[in-house]
Amino acid sequence: MTPESGPPAADNGDRPNGKSERLLRALSKYEGVILLSHVHPDPDSLGSMLGLKFLIKTRLKLPVTMVRDGFIGRAENQAMVECLKLALTPIEEVVWNPNHAVLMVDSQPKTGRHTLPDEVKVFGVIDHHESSGDLSGVPFVDVRPSVGATCTLVTGYLMDQRLIPPPDVATALFYGIESELTGYPREASRLDDGATLLLYEHIDKDLLARIRNARLPLSYFETLIQALQNSFIYDKLIFSWAGELPQAELVAEIADFLLRFEQVEWSFCAGVYQDQLVMSMRTVHASGQAAAILQQVVNGMGRAGGHDRRAGGSIPLESDAPTAVEHLRSTLRKRLLGVLGIECRGQRLVSKKELLQNLQT
Repeated sequence: MTPESGPPAADNGDRPNGKSERLLRALSKYEGVILLSHVHPDPDSLGSMLGLKFLIKTRLKLPVTMVRDGFIGRAENQAMVECLKLALTPIEEVVWNPNHAVLMVDSQPKTGRHTLPDEVKVFGVIDHHESSGDLSGVPFVDVRPSVGATCTLVTGYLMDQRLIPPPDVATALFYGIESELTGYPREASRLDDGATLLLYEHIDKDLLARIRNARLPLSYFETLIQALQNSFIYDKLIFSWAGELPQAELVAEIADFLLRFEQVEWSFCAGVYQDQLVMSMRTVHASGQAAAILQQVVNGMGRAGGHDRRAGGSIPLESDAPTAVEHLRSTLRKRLLGVLGIECRGQRLVSKKELLQNLQT
């Protein structure tokens, strides 16, 4: 099946309404395209970049550079890069040619979540986050918080252009959407479900299984044990401290895991990665406004963003001294409890007595 033999785009109010055509017309004036996302790109970022690369190379024949900003640490994300043979250029090695359009996906300018040089002008932003990013002066903007994944928007562009993605592109887009919609209740729109149904026919099921079941390093289990030993329950909130992190993404994995505890409605995990305190928050409430709550918690200290059920953020460390980190951790906990209106003492998820018994056995 050739790329042009795909189904015609439906005349649907939820479609990008010609945004793919407007994007391509604008990009045709450039000599190439640079795609980048937030620091430590996740499956939604990677899938979106690969989908856009396929679209741009197929329709415009322009060279496309996919940029890796920061380390990719999560095992599944590393497996995605390896299995799909994603060619990523470290941001430190990118030549910012003014004749190449810079397109940011799954992120927005000036959010503090990327290392794009200040002098580089962003041509376009395609994202699904509620964010405090600065979109002023950006010629092309497609930001839709009502959609669960940026990969869904990119899949919509391919549908509009009647393009059938090859197996690697379809697999990347599918896994990108799937990774954003985990948990219950689902943060999926009709567009997300439609995109996954369309993509599933074209994915490489074996590669998808390898990515989903990536092998885990010892550091993953060490960090998980640290977080469980330092998890405290405050009414319907579980607050976890993971300590030093081998990769920033682990706080999100732990927050997802802890939210499955039947006694809580909110989970929060934080830890230190390099010179940042990174955090992730989850809730079972479909309209929990997690992003807005976390933004309020870190106001004046750092940055945060996300969705109603899922949010993440970071605070720059002024000092990595244990006392300074502990003070910041305590301040963060007090602020979070205050915003959530929780007034009670915390109880350990696992009691000290049980911890000592486990160490002695």
